[in-house]
Parts: sequence; C-alpha cells; structure tokens
Amino acid sequence: MTLLSAPVKYVPTGRFRISTLSRLARRHTQVLIGGGLLLLLIVLALAAPLYAGDPVNMDPYRRLQPPSAEMWFGTDNLGRDVFARTIIGARISLMVGLISAVCATLAGLLIGVVAGYVRSFDNVVMRLMDALMSIPTILLAIALIALTGPGIGILIVAITIPQLPSITRLVRSVVLGVRERPYVEAALCGGARLPKVLCRHILPSTIPSLMVQSAIVCADAILTEAGLSFLGVGVPPEIPSWGNMIASSRLYLGIAPMTIFAPGICLAVTVLAVNLLGDGLRDMFDPRSKRRH
Repeated sequence: MTLLSAPVKYVPTGRFRISTLSRLARRHTQVLIGGGLLLLLIVLALAAPLYAGDPVNMDPYRRLQPPSAEMWFGTDNLGRDVFARTIIGARISLMVGLISAVCATLAGLLIGVVAGYVRSFDNVVMRLMDALMSIPTILLAIALIALTGPGIGILIVAITIPQLPSITRLVRSVVLGVRERPYVEAALCGGARLPKVLCRHILPSTIPSLMVQSAIVCADAILTEAGLSFLGVGVPPEIPSWGNMIASSRLYLGIAPMTIFAPGICLAVTVLAVNLLGDGLRDMFDPRSKRRH
C-alpha cells in the first residue's frame, strides 16, 4: 500500500527571512524607528575620530563663525568646532545613559526579587525606596557630586541611585504575582532549590516589564546628565557634552544659534529614540496595551 502525501511547497530561506523581517517591521514600527535611530547615534559616536575634527582645539580668530564647508555647524565662542563637539558629546550622553540604565536595572532587579520573595526583607526595602523617591533626582545628584567633586563615575552613581526605586518596585510587584503561581509551588514541592526556582521560573517573568522600564530610565538618565552639566555640576567643563555646550553658548543664541541648536536637537532625537524603543517594546511584549490605545 502506497501512502500519498500532499506536495510540500518550498519557500526559499532568503525570501522567508525578508518577509518575516518586513512583517515584524510593520507590526513593531516604533521598535524599528527607535532602535534604528539609537543604533545610528551609537555608530556615529563610536566612529567620531574617523571623520570629526578636534573638539578641544581653540582658535579665537575663528570664534562664532557660521556653518561652512570646513566647519559644518560653525564654531563656538572659543573658536572650537561645534560639529566635532556635538558628535563627541554624544559619547558622554549615551555612555552615561546606558551605563546608568544597566546599573539601575541590575541593582533594582536583585533588590526587587529579594524584596518580593523574602517577606521579612520586604518592609525594610520598601521604606528605603520610599525615602529615595521623596528626594528630587536633581537635588540628590547635586548633593552627591558636591561631596566628591564632578566626574563621570560619580555622575553615573548620582543618576543611578534615584532610578533604583522605580526598578525595584516594578520587579517586586511582578515577583509578588508570580511566586503564588502553581508551577512555582510545584517546583518547590518537588524539591527544587530556591536559587533554581528564582532563575528558572521567577526572573524570566520580570524581563518584559524590565526592558520597558530600562528604556525609560535610560532616557531619564540622558536628560538628567544634560541638566546637571548645564548647571555646572555634571561632566567637567573640559569634556565636551551636550549640557556643557548648551550652557556655554546660551549667551550667544542670537549670534550663533547652531551652537545651541546642534546639541539640543541631538539631545531631543536621542531621548525620542529611546522613548520610541521603550513604547515599542511595551507593545511587543503586551499587545493588549496597544489595543487599549
């Protein structure tokens, strides 16, 4: 007896991949746009030494010049290349934002998991997080920097600490809902050790919400760094950053507007890209939120 089967239609792998990518792009346009803009900014910042000029060299004879073929964004009040300083400044803002988001996410994940699973530790941690949330971010950062002096390392610490409560409370709420699930109780009754249960059953449940919150923290950290640098308590003045550029050029807005518009537009585009990425990740991991809007 011969078994007949329907012919299988062959789909080329390349065509399948292209159609899959195009379908994902249509469904998650915000992730594509936000991630693409952020990736482009990172590549431009990392490759800055290959095409950007000297951001530190001063030439008083060429101060406040308009954009030209040689100086694409003109020069500032000290004769420095605004384009080079803007591109190099992207390194500082992106580095501070990304590192602060990663540090706050890892620390908040650890504290939130412990607080959500260990009841005796929960009350102490939540009161500490409430105390941190009651202090304005800018004031806490200024106080920490005033004690140690300006620097990129202390700036990252000063931005990371105020971001901990939001991450910790989010992870704790997820853990409180997951630890009562039947599969978690079954794993514990089956003899699984607590670290294994946390890593295999509880931590994966926190990742979708954690990725979205991390994007929000990163955007907030970039804005906080720019604000602190604008106030003169962030990155040292000799290091080019968007906040320093806006602060030093605010008196020359009418004469050389590009000295403020260039870093300001880059700052706005970076924060927009991170927010688009965060909103897209939220819609990707929770499609119900997209339908509600």
